[in-house]
Amino acid sequence: MEFTTQHHQIGLTLLSGIGSKRARLIISHFSDLEAFYKEKKLNISEIPGIEKRYASFKQRQEALESADAIINELEKTNSTTVFFTDKNFPSRLKHCQDAPLLLYTTGNFEWENQKIVSIVGTRHASEYGKELTHELIAGLSEHKATIVSGMAYGIDIYAHQFAVKNGLPTWGVLGHGTNFLYPSEHKNTAKRMLENGGLISEFFPSQKPEPQHFPMRNRIVAGLSDCTIVVESGEKGGSLITAKLAVDYNRELFAYPGDVNKPYSKGCLDLIKNNQAQLITESADVIRLMNWETKNKKTGIQVELFPQLEGVEATIFEQLKADSEVSIDTLSYSLKVPVSEISSRLFQLEMRGLVLSLPGRRYKLAR
Repeated sequence: MEFTTQHHQIGLTLLSGIGSKRARLIISHFSDLEAFYKEKKLNISEIPGIEKRYASFKQRQEALESADAIINELEKTNSTTVFFTDKNFPSRLKHCQDAPLLLYTTGNFEWENQKIVSIVGTRHASEYGKELTHELIAGLSEHKATIVSGMAYGIDIYAHQFAVKNGLPTWGVLGHGTNFLYPSEHKNTAKRMLENGGLISEFFPSQKPEPQHFPMRNRIVAGLSDCTIVVESGEKGGSLITAKLAVDYNRELFAYPGDVNKPYSKGCLDLIKNNQAQLITESADVIRLMNWETKNKKTGIQVELFPQLEGVEATIFEQLKADSEVSIDTLSYSLKVPVSEISSRLFQLEMRGLVLSLPGRRYKLAR
């Protein structure tokens, strides 16, 4: 059987014990993943952190065969994949250290839309929460924002439904394979989303819903977006996990206040009280705080001729001027700045059109 690049990419995510972190080490070590699979006596010990038991020749071949079955599933459902090193992998997500290696997608996606917003909240949404979500989407529709959420009951599904109603692209991030939809009551909404957006999952198409999968999808919801908005939330729940991740990824976080006596106001009030989220009361607040009302951007990202940079961003820019290509690890080591901060700064530079991301977590100037 002839295996393709897609086989190699999917297969890497199926190897037991490898995981996202070890997989990145493998990607950086092999210029071509095909060599990783073809070498029978693979000296895996050359790669720090990878043990031989994780990638025997038999395991690698079995992973490719499993990948072939998955590709057949994708063809039947008109789905596809996007891999971490692909040029069209969403750049916002690539800057998250724990980003999945591969996404399974169904629908149509403009990953680099200049305004992407995640809207999350409780499954037990009140009429108050529903009205806030409706007004928020209506306001964002003037800026043609893309809406991201998790297809769950409550605020999530209202965000998707209102986005469809207002003609906005909307992406649903799933905690299971794209062959399923949980809850099933949302199938009609999902079908309408495919016309201008779609469904995203890191789980292969036939993978069934599992409780541990749903918290995992929250990092994709937060990582794909410029900002996350919590509409209503209890003291605990998935929306607060997404909120924490947004802060960790150095993205903007907003929350609506609510009645202090209502249980599903507590999460938002705590975020605001602890200075983790900025308080908003309407869509105009988001537009103002994101500085979207004054930005009249041309189509595509325009490279600045004389960028005004300060601090770490200026140092990174100067380093990239001196070297044609630099890895994120090299930048971290030479500048003595944590990888997490380097990643965040590179993301900001990329959004300004100053930096291009390359396979293997390498970067170069855009000009």
